[in-house]
Amino acid sequence: MGRFYYMKLFDVYPLFDINIVKGKGCQVWDDKGQEYLDLYGGHAVISIGHSHPHYQQMITDQLSKIGFYSNSVINTLQQDLAKRLGALSGYEDYQLFLINSGAEANENCLKLASFKTGKKRVLAAQKAFHGRTSLAVEATDNPKITAPINANNHVTFLPLNDLSAWETELAKGDVCACMIECIQGVGGIHMATPEFAQGLQAACKANGAVLVCDEIQCGYGRSGKFFAHQWLGIRPDLISVAKGIGNGFPMGAVLISPDFVPVYGQLGTTFGGNHLACTAALAVLDVIEKENLIENAHVVGAYLIDRLKALQATKTHIKEIRGRGLMIGIELDIPYKEVRSKLIHNEHCFTGSASTNIIRLLPPLCLSKEQADAFVDKLDKCLE
Repeated sequence: MGRFYYMKLFDVYPLFDINIVKGKGCQVWDDKGQEYLDLYGGHAVISIGHSHPHYQQMITDQLSKIGFYSNSVINTLQQDLAKRLGALSGYEDYQLFLINSGAEANENCLKLASFKTGKKRVLAAQKAFHGRTSLAVEATDNPKITAPINANNHVTFLPLNDLSAWETELAKGDVCACMIECIQGVGGIHMATPEFAQGLQAACKANGAVLVCDEIQCGYGRSGKFFAHQWLGIRPDLISVAKGIGNGFPMGAVLISPDFVPVYGQLGTTFGGNHLACTAALAVLDVIEKENLIENAHVVGAYLIDRLKALQATKTHIKEIRGRGLMIGIELDIPYKEVRSKLIHNEHCFTGSASTNIIRLLPPLCLSKEQADAFVDKLDKCLE
């Protein structure tokens, strides 16, 4: 008898020993029937809640017609999505390019910026995370995930909110794009200030550079406005989105200023903007609008931040509460690992993390005040 082999998964994810098999709203269940409160939404992907009936029905109906055809023919779902997204976000005059992921969205932003300016240097913020593909990972401030083949010296990292540092680099005249997350996700929920954002936009215009806002995690209603940069009084040239756009269906997009003139063949994608993805994105916009989820993110997010700040006054381990809407960072003076583990295993609550000591909250936008209260109680127990 010869040896029996089977393919294994490439072991790059440290896994919790939990098998999630069902979700509803802000709750998920494992294969043993245990219920969990979901304050993470699978990296901010679940925007309208797990298993929303309208979302399920629209995808099921579309699948019974056609799931995919190429971008060589008309797909009116793409046109419908562009109109709806433009109207809801306040960017009716922009253009839409559809792809499959956030990294692809940022990749295409940087390509467009370089095509337009003829330049190839990028300015990005320290602690930035923009994705794992070649250009996106080069603009990500983490040498551990940047392979030697990606280290091409295109990107200069500068402190967020240090406007003079960015102005100095822009004045050198070789910058094609400045890329920022207006609320940093993986970087630990650090927020750009209005003064910095407005000054950076002016400096980009003065020096012929393109301003890119990465709204992949902080956008799509999470901040309490459609885009996080809308709190800052700017209109970037390019806006990248993904995560919440499809509520779990893989999708990404770039919103492109009218200053960019499309050229046949300049960008392309096989799967981007397929029928199922567009249907998922249209369903998400339906629910966001009908259930006022952006306003809910604003109201419940402010409530949760207030509750956490009140808890901070009674708990020595909470150093700072940061964020806006339903994108919140809880900085601890101890490593997050034990607290997060207790939240999952003892209190049955999923959260995210950043750095070594930050608990990151990215719940579905339908989170209720009662669920926010439940989380604060659970966190209180885990900090005792």
